[in-house]
Amino acid sequence: MLHLSTIADGIGIGRISLYFLALLFSPFCLKAQEAAVKPNISTAQNLYQQAQKEFAEFEKQHGGFVQTNNVNLHYLSWGKTSGIPLIWSHGSLTNGYELLKVADDLVKAGYYLIAIDYYGHGQTAIPAHPVSLYHIADDIKQLMEHLKIKKALIGGWSRGGGVSTAFYDAYPEKVLGLILEDGGSVAQNTHYHKMEAAKLEETIRMMMEHPIKDTVYASAFDAYYDLYDPEEGGTQFSALAWIRKLGEKQWGIYVGVMELFQMNSTQQWSDLILRSTKVSLFGASMSMLAPEIIYRNLKVPMLILDPVSDHDFMPFEKGNAALQAQHPEFIIHKVYENTGHNIHYEQPKRFVQDLTDFLKRVKAFH
Repeated sequence: MLHLSTIADGIGIGRISLYFLALLFSPFCLKAQEAAVKPNISTAQNLYQQAQKEFAEFEKQHGGFVQTNNVNLHYLSWGKTSGIPLIWSHGSLTNGYELLKVADDLVKAGYYLIAIDYYGHGQTAIPAHPVSLYHIADDIKQLMEHLKIKKALIGGWSRGGGVSTAFYDAYPEKVLGLILEDGGSVAQNTHYHKMEAAKLEETIRMMMEHPIKDTVYASAFDAYYDLYDPEEGGTQFSALAWIRKLGEKQWGIYVGVMELFQMNSTQQWSDLILRSTKVSLFGASMSMLAPEIIYRNLKVPMLILDPVSDHDFMPFEKGNAALQAQHPEFIIHKVYENTGHNIHYEQPKRFVQDLTDFLKRVKAFH
């Protein structure tokens, strides 16, 4: 059974107790689901019906699609077009709803917030042809053209930070500034390439002790009920963004995504870390991303949000500090002590404040 976790969540739809890997290349422990009891089936069905109504209304207000060269891309938007546009790419195994709980505060700060669903997440399908982070960057460019946005702040969390870095590499002239939340600022494999061979082999083996399997249900309600977090209560309508219809009588949660990531086997993990030209284009584009090279001639403000904890599985503080030292006039490096990977979920107030302050800096710069 698939559950939601505070680390993969960020949109308040429960605790996904899956082994959330998100191209972090390191095993870590997630909170077990709390002992709270789920509502009975009859109550849950009523909640589901209400959630469907709320989801449809929210999508009517905030949702949209744009047909790009790669896919029919779904996105959400909040705020007035007169605000400063921030185009946000989510982390692995979430979707555009991950900023739902901070969206209104960001709008108040002056942002026009746009959050995409990239391939296999939310309401955006996995294209039939090979794609990469740079294809997502192309999609964002076409989204900007669709929305008549000439320049925007580009940001993202985890893998979404990698998407943002790829976008800057491809279209620097369209970037007002960058917001990288624990991703995209340091080469992804840096930490693992420092390991001795035996240690790395053991790390990869541990990753596959709790593999993420494609989860398929006989009904959308079954998927919703599985995702439902009894501690949070309410309708949890945004959970519906995680559920995709696969066939006439099949619904799934992120089916095909781990294969897209090339994280379905020990061999794929090993190749991602050590032999990136052997994996798919999408996996290779993440593994081979080189921020230190891409940002060698950085010309816009950048905000790096860097969580640090005793069990930090992305220990990039030194790498982030080094990048900041190369571009002190452009980069702000904010360290979040005793904080897990998902900053915007664990510390939403500080996240909003840091983005508010950064927006002032961007306005002054331009």
